[in-house]
Order: sequence, then C-alpha cells, then structure tokens
Amino acid sequence: MTRQVKLSILVTAIGLFLCILDTTVMNIALPTIQSGLHTSLSSIQWALNIYTITFAALTIPLGRLADNYGRNKVYVIGLGLFFIGSLASGSATNILMLIVGRCVQSLGAAIVFPASMTIGISLVHSNQRQKVILILGLTQGLAAAFGPVIGGILTQYAGWRSIFFINTPLLVIAIGLSFVLLPFKNEKRVKSPLDVPGLILIILTLFSLTLALVQAGTLEWINAETDALLCVFSLSLALFIRREMLANDPIIDLSLFKDRQFSGSVIVTVLAGIFFVALMVLMPSYFTKIQGASELQAALLVTPASFMVFMLSPIGGLLLKTVSPRLLIGFGLGLTSLAYIGLSLITPTIYWQFMLCCLLLGSGYGLIIGPVTVLSASDFTGQQLSSSQSVLGVFRQIGTVLAVAIFVSSLSGNLQTAKQALYQDAQTNVKKLRVTPHEQEAILTTTHRAIFQGQYSRPATTALSTAKCKQLAIKTAKRYAVNHRLGLAKKPSS
Repeated sequence: MTRQVKLSILVTAIGLFLCILDTTVMNIALPTIQSGLHTSLSSIQWALNIYTITFAALTIPLGRLADNYGRNKVYVIGLGLFFIGSLASGSATNILMLIVGRCVQSLGAAIVFPASMTIGISLVHSNQRQKVILILGLTQGLAAAFGPVIGGILTQYAGWRSIFFINTPLLVIAIGLSFVLLPFKNEKRVKSPLDVPGLILIILTLFSLTLALVQAGTLEWINAETDALLCVFSLSLALFIRREMLANDPIIDLSLFKDRQFSGSVIVTVLAGIFFVALMVLMPSYFTKIQGASELQAALLVTPASFMVFMLSPIGGLLLKTVSPRLLIGFGLGLTSLAYIGLSLITPTIYWQFMLCCLLLGSGYGLIIGPVTVLSASDFTGQQLSSSQSVLGVFRQIGTVLAVAIFVSSLSGNLQTAKQALYQDAQTNVKKLRVTPHEQEAILTTTHRAIFQGQYSRPATTALSTAKCKQLAIKTAKRYAVNHRLGLAKKPSS
C-alpha cells in the first residue's frame, strides 16, 4: 500500500472509531451529567438512547444515499454533522440541548459508519481487502472496549463535557485529511433508483425495534407501549421483506442472508455485542452507584477487559492466516461463556475474582471481532459488499441496545426497588421517634433526598448492606432531631 492509501485508511478509521466510541463513552458519565444539568435519570437516558436508535435506524438508508451521491463527499458531510453534534452536546445547558446534540451526532455517525467501511475497502486491491477489513473491524472493537474507560478518565479529570469536546480535534484532522487525500471529482457512484417505500419501511422497522427495546428496559417487557411498538415492528418488517423481494433495486439485498458466513457473522456480532457491552456498561454503573467508586476508579476496574481486547484482537487477526475463523470465533465464545459463569458465582467486592472474569471476557471478545468482520465480507463485491457492512453495523447497534435494555435497565430497576424499600423502612422508623410531626417531615425530606437524589457522601471502600443503611437512617434521624432541638440543624430545602 502507498503512503496515501495508508493515510486514507487512517482517515476512515478515525471516523469509524469515533462513531463506535460515542455509543458507550457517555454511559459512565450519566450520574455526573444528571447532576450538572439538574435533570432526572429517565430524561438523561434519552441522550444515550437517541444516539443508538438514530444510528441503528438510519445506517442502511444513509449508506445507500452515500453510494448514490458519492461516498467521499457524503463521508465529509457526515464528519461535519458529527463535529456540530459534538460541539452542541458539550455546550448543552439543559437536557433538551443535549438530546438534540446527540441526535445530530448520530446522524453523522449513521453516514460515517457505512461510508468509512466501503471507502477503506475500495482503496485497495482485492488481495489486500482482508487486511483493511481486519483493521477497520479491530478499530470498532477497540472503540467499544475503551469507551467506558475513556469516559471515566475524561469525566474525572476534565468534566463530562470533555467526552464530547474530545471528538472535535480528531474530526478536524479527519476532515482536513479527507479534502487532501480523497478524490471528489469524477467519484464513482452507484447510480440506481432509490427504493423510497423500502427506505421508509426499513427506518420504521429499525426505529420501532430499538425504541421497543429501550422502552422495555425503562418500563417493563410487557406493557402497552412496548407491545404496540413490537406490533409496529413485526408489521413493518413483514412489509419490508415483501417489498424487497419485489423491488428491482432493494435497499437491502436479501440474498446476503443466503451466505452462511454472513448470516453466522451477524448472529455472532449480536451475541458478542450483548455480552461485552453489558459488562462494560453495567459494571461501571454498579461500581459508582452501589460500591461508591469514582468515575475514574470504575473505569480502571473494567480496564482488564479493554486491555485484553487491545492485546488479543491483533493476535486474532494474525491467527486468521493459519487458524480457521470459525475455530477462533468458537474459542472466543467459549471464553465469553466462562466469563459469565464466573460472574454469576463471584463476590463482586473481591476484585481479583472480578478481574479474572474481565480477562476472560476481553480475551473472548478480542478473538471474535477480527474474524467476524472478515467473515461478514465473504466474497461480496461492489454494492453487496457495501450493503453487507451497513447491515452488520446495524446489528452491532442492535446488540448494544439489547445489552442496555436487558442488563443496565434491570440494574436500574433493582436499584429503584431497593430505594423504595429503604425509604419505606425509614418512614416506619421515623414515626417511632419521639419528635414533633414537623420534625418527622423534615427528617423524611432529608432522607428522601439522600436516597433518591444521591445527596450523600460516598462510602470510603465498600458498599453498605441494607441492614447497615437502615441503622444509619435511624441514627441520622435521631441526630437530626437532637440538633433541631438545639437549633443546630438547617431547615431542609423543599
């Protein structure tokens, strides 16, 4: 490869890295952003969900538009939108501004992701294609692995806004290099009519599915809103498949799924994404919300998984020359299974046990991401190759949404249930105190704020048990009553 080709691939890798990074980088900073913008947790989660939903729903349609109007031109437009969205998100002064900024970011990501894959692959001859696909696949895996770690470090030392502002210098570099390296005149286009009905149906299908998964996580899996969205998804999917079978120029070439390598790659991508993202997003939330760790500490605690992805993903790529991709993927899935068996048996407060599970999971994911990206390309060329990478990207995002909906939302639900139980116990105990009704009300106001709004000091090392929390609530209530009678307690704000 020439120096210009290598730099051009670097440009596409930068865009790809940022797209996947911003899928997970924000998760660990959610409590800090919630406090900074003075909003509710349910509202702040939409700043996270809007990115994933829009990214998943629009990747295929916008990838097709890039083929029609010129991938290089559209790629630069996508980088520009991502730049604007990053600035808007980092500058947000309220939750609505943040959600709008994240939406613009995801529009850029939905353009950049498929275009970066097809541009990078088109830069080299067919005998070097596997190497480029492997590089771009590893870039995606590393971005997903290091998202929470980078988010924790930036939030701890530079504030939550830095997780968005950090994108801007890299985007400026990528845009500048794109103008220098990528050809814009006489760019090869795939001139085919756009299947508008198919476009509408695929957007509706993916949007309803991802929104249903998000709603199921924040509410319940069986409720009217989720059921309605799943019905819309099922109907629109059936209509989309019917439309694509009849269309002369379908949005997705359904013959892709006749290729066993591609279909297997899609399934493995979803499974690997679910289980890896679940740990990288769930455990930092566990460490910060339950164990009382700082964002930096939580990020460092999951670093072993990211480190193993960093170490083994290139090795997995090199092994492709001598070892069957199916064997590597099978071994990686086996390590992932061992990691989750371990997680179900360990005591989370004993770190070496958790670290061992992280090492197993990171090793498994590192061995999977390279081979699965190569297998997904199969022997496709031209439009089929572009479509295969777009479809794989969509299923990667669906895996992320499933991970958040199943694991993270379950943790949030369990925490909410525990808080309700703790507050009810506090109410019972406060009523037993020999204080005036006004003092009881003041104590309960302070207790409610401490439990539900997080206005309490972090424990120094380990989490408090429920029994200890009850004892602490009683002691705090009694102390408040004494101080109030002595005139030392401040009146709680409403």
